[in-house]
Amino acid sequence: MKKLFASVMAAVMMFSFAACSSGGENQNSDVESNPESNVESSADASTFLIGGIGPLTGGAASYGNSVKQGAEIAIAEINEAGGVKVGDQTHTLALDFQDDESSEDKAITAYNSLMDKGMKAMIGTVTSAPCIAVKELSKQDNILQITPSGSAIECITDAPNVFRLCFTDPLQGITMADYVKEAGFTKAAVIFNNSDDYSTGMKNAFVEQVKVNGGEVVTEEAFNEGDVDFSTQLTKIKGTDAEIIFCPVYYEAAAYITQQAKELGMELPFIGGDGWDGILAQVTDPATVEGAVFLSPFLATDEAEEVASFVSKYEQKYSATPDQFAADGYDTVYVIKAAMEKANSMESDAMIAAMTEITVDGITGSMSFTEEGEPDKSAKFVVIKDGQYTAME
Repeated sequence: MKKLFASVMAAVMMFSFAACSSGGENQNSDVESNPESNVESSADASTFLIGGIGPLTGGAASYGNSVKQGAEIAIAEINEAGGVKVGDQTHTLALDFQDDESSEDKAITAYNSLMDKGMKAMIGTVTSAPCIAVKELSKQDNILQITPSGSAIECITDAPNVFRLCFTDPLQGITMADYVKEAGFTKAAVIFNNSDDYSTGMKNAFVEQVKVNGGEVVTEEAFNEGDVDFSTQLTKIKGTDAEIIFCPVYYEAAAYITQQAKELGMELPFIGGDGWDGILAQVTDPATVEGAVFLSPFLATDEAEEVASFVSKYEQKYSATPDQFAADGYDTVYVIKAAMEKANSMESDAMIAAMTEITVDGITGSMSFTEEGEPDKSAKFVVIKDGQYTAME
């Protein structure tokens, strides 16, 4: 599987990518800094202020809070180890993470607030639509921006200051199509959210790659954001000769879909993208997702020392098991640190230039970055076995 993903990465790097987390519900309230963040109202000479933007409330809040909390763990580690040495001065990292509720307007307000406070680099945004909205502002200000989980094409297009840590949707779609072929299936069905860039981007790449691989997508069943009844789509799939179901959606929808498929007596295997991470906490019966396979850059049960250390610290502080978004937030901080050290400067131009010269061994994998802002890293295939997330060998 590692060889499979590596070959796909090489092919996909030949063209532009599309979107990981596109967002959730928009709410109507003022943007606020979370009081539990390591917040500095302004950055002094010895403090390097990292701004963060993502949903801390609303329908996508779980993603934003995970990124924020993962970043907090990394910042605490770095500061406890003595900070970041740049030139002849050592800098303490501080985080001001603001709530955008996955709204473009609120993300822009948050960005302007962070710039007023002296932000030197930015984590965000967490979801894609706000990331696109903020990108042009950060480009004008020439500030280093790294999105941990926003993977729409437009998140980094034509912005040399913006980089992406997560996988892109087309890469995931192509990889899962190749998995279908390697697993011996020739006919697949797809159920997807046609109002979500994340879902449609992955679906389009999957469908095209299945055809390239000589297979057939027998049906593409769409639903709308907020739908909870998928019986019509599943009944249509049940009436085909599909051998496997590709479900490129977030875990909330996936939980409904797999449960209703079981109620309809369907036994087809499910596969998905990284939005499935966390589904076991959503389903009432783990048997509904037994055997499902999805992609993830991070697995909390990984026995690697650095992963186990992060998981332990996260669980101790937040009384929860970290997901891939928390790991992305954690690694993003260490990427910023590496850029500071490589540049030996806190100037934006130098740190941005350093991004293509660094390699960071993170808990989501070893990663480097292209001039287009894309990460070069590998993914894990995760299979749900006996009600647990398990790495597929």
